[in-house]
Amino acid sequence: MSSILIIDDESAIQNVLEDILRDEGYQVYVASDGIEGLKLLQRHPIDIVFLDVWLPGKGGIDVLMEIKSTRPEVEVIIISGHATVETAVKAIKLGAYDYLEKPLDLGRVVTLARHSIQLELLKRENATLRKNQFLEDEMIGNTEKMQKIREIIAQSAPSDSRVMILGENGTGKELVARMIHSKSNRSSRSFVEVNCAAIPENLIESELFGHEKGAFTNAVARRRGKFELADGGTLFLDEVADMTLEAQAKMLRTIQEMTFERVGGEEQLHVDVRIISATNKNIIREIEGGNFREDLYFRLNVIPLSVPSLRERQDDLPILIDYFHKKMRSGNDVPKLRFTDEAMRLLMEYSWPGNIRELKNFIERVTILVDEAEVTEETARFYLGEARSKPSKASLYQEYEGMKLSEAKNLFEKRMVERCLEENRFNIAKTAQAMGVYPSNLHGKIKKYRIEIKK
Repeated sequence: MSSILIIDDESAIQNVLEDILRDEGYQVYVASDGIEGLKLLQRHPIDIVFLDVWLPGKGGIDVLMEIKSTRPEVEVIIISGHATVETAVKAIKLGAYDYLEKPLDLGRVVTLARHSIQLELLKRENATLRKNQFLEDEMIGNTEKMQKIREIIAQSAPSDSRVMILGENGTGKELVARMIHSKSNRSSRSFVEVNCAAIPENLIESELFGHEKGAFTNAVARRRGKFELADGGTLFLDEVADMTLEAQAKMLRTIQEMTFERVGGEEQLHVDVRIISATNKNIIREIEGGNFREDLYFRLNVIPLSVPSLRERQDDLPILIDYFHKKMRSGNDVPKLRFTDEAMRLLMEYSWPGNIRELKNFIERVTILVDEAEVTEETARFYLGEARSKPSKASLYQEYEGMKLSEAKNLFEKRMVERCLEENRFNIAKTAQAMGVYPSNLHGKIKKYRIEIKK
């Protein structure tokens, strides 16, 4: 049974609303002022609030703001016989579902209650789906370092403390950030990701803080930035060490006050955002080199979390292989993946420079392309790449024999772009991030070398 709270100081309105809503099958609670209403909201699982604007003690708009800050999922319907159009507009902007004028149209009361309940149920269903589908992968591993990461996530997730995640490319920093969000009190709100390395320097401020129409060339309309989009939720700053010093200065001011202005704007905007950052760089070295502000580092690094490379947790390799193979053969008639002892020894000794991402790609290749009952060492070496698992001078330079330096450089660059594109499933943004270039630069190289992008 859905529950409705009526906050109104007129007993006639209370009685009419209570009778009609009970007849419709709702559980109804009644309060004569805002303070009493907020107490009932804390004690009972309320779905909808019918809220009068004019209340003794604490006004309806103030009550609305408190409801939306503490119970944002609750739908609020404003009712009043004295408020102006401006009051109605303000209430809607603050999150009210709709507005009713006195004398009340009881048919509209029933309709609004029904629609807002349906909306509330839809929100809950979407939140459940997001929780189930939010994490593409699980955090797999039983080593001591992985157990420590789980402990830090469990301890830090319920708070709003800022977390800085350090680790090499491909170790799963984004997965850790998403797990922190999914276990936090903000899990039903937005998780907004910003790849600081993939955004051109002249656009990073606009991306973070938004811009007003005409703020710069091509700013043809107002645009909300990532901070606004993440309001109430979590903002994940991936590769934060690649942010410009100018953007870092504005970021520092925003974190301190949680207020900012859009590029080209004068209006002060206030947000409630939890920030999680990540980088694959040695952040202390970046600070010493003058590339990253020390004061911003201390603001972001409230809870430090270091994700180990795969070579630091190779005891987890067998269960990781089994996990990725099961995911890839899900729903398909594919036999269990087995490696000979020699092949497994090769995988355990391999350095995995691409970490979990490289392992995942390797298992996908083997799952799809290998028909052997057991994967041999020779087959495993082939799909890892002979040049990467056992490089030799002969194999390294053979392709470049007889070339001039400029030709060899171009061929090497082409091969590197092709390999990175394949490893990242031809996702331009992820490939650009892995290579440390802007997507526009990557597009230029793809065009220059006439590389085919597979869909």
